Amino acid sequence: MNLWILQKRPQGLVEPYELGRLREEARSLGVVLEAVAPEDIDLIVSRGGRRAIRRCGQDVDLPDVLLPRTGSDTDYFALAILRQLEQLGVAVINPSRAIEAVKDKLFAHQLLAQCNLPIPRTMLVRFPVDPDLVAQQIGFPCVVKLLIGSFGEGIVLSRDPSSFRDLMELVSNLDHRQSLILQQYIATRPGQDLRVMVIGGQVLGAMLRRSTDGSFKANISRGGDGEAFALNPVIEQLALQSAGTVGLEIAGVDLLFDGDGYCVCEVNSAPGFQGFEAATGCNVARAMLTHCLSGVPAGVGVPPARSNTVVRQPLAAG
Repeated sequence: MNLWILQKRPQGLVEPYELGRLREEARSLGVVLEAVAPEDIDLIVSRGGRRAIRRCGQDVDLPDVLLPRTGSDTDYFALAILRQLEQLGVAVINPSRAIEAVKDKLFAHQLLAQCNLPIPRTMLVRFPVDPDLVAQQIGFPCVVKLLIGSFGEGIVLSRDPSSFRDLMELVSNLDHRQSLILQQYIATRPGQDLRVMVIGGQVLGAMLRRSTDGSFKANISRGGDGEAFALNPVIEQLALQSAGTVGLEIAGVDLLFDGDGYCVCEVNSAPGFQGFEAATGCNVARAMLTHCLSGVPAGVGVPPARSNTVVRQPLAAG
């Protein structure tokens, strides 16, 4: 099987952990893997033919599978690449419509709410923002989010109406056309959340994330700690329903502790998994590639040891 991973060209000389792990597991599975940057691709829209994609100015054979890893950085051009490859018969995992849905945080929450899944109370605002209305509908403290973002960036906790007014004044002066999401602050376990990995309709595992600097954000990429968290039927069902609702085959579902239960904070289309593999011992890279293999039509360069199940084997020592 030939597989492309679509992601932006890495900055610096060090390859991202996730790409290195995918390369490692691809070799053991007999998968030919290439990392492709969106900026290397030219699209030609015509009446047909598999030569509608050019890479670095050259005609290229299309992959059997495309694994997008652009996440919240997915722009119009990256989406156009995904759509073109889908139309040309390439298995795109995750599909373009799902990536587009979760890139827009408000739309993703609209989909989750429509399916009656538990989410923080959410409000879309534009300037001028009425603090009294926010206090009435959301309450303080409240979480202020940009519509697009990842790794905990573009998220601020506003603790009271006074600090909220100051923040809105600052943001308005920077860009008064900016729309923001305001969300109810879930205070059951501040600075802690769960990252649940869903691959191919199965839950691979869960990780408890904790902030180490007093922040209400627990992202591992921001220096948070992670440890394995025991799954239970409620977590599994909520994660599976969340991923399925937005159409993701591979998803990182972030859950907040809410009283005796949980609510859905976010669903990610290209979750990082360095901290997850270290904390849980789950082989996320192999699980992703095994799922990609399951999406390839029979007889298209698939190794004999093909499986439709999520791989739960531990990482090799070292």
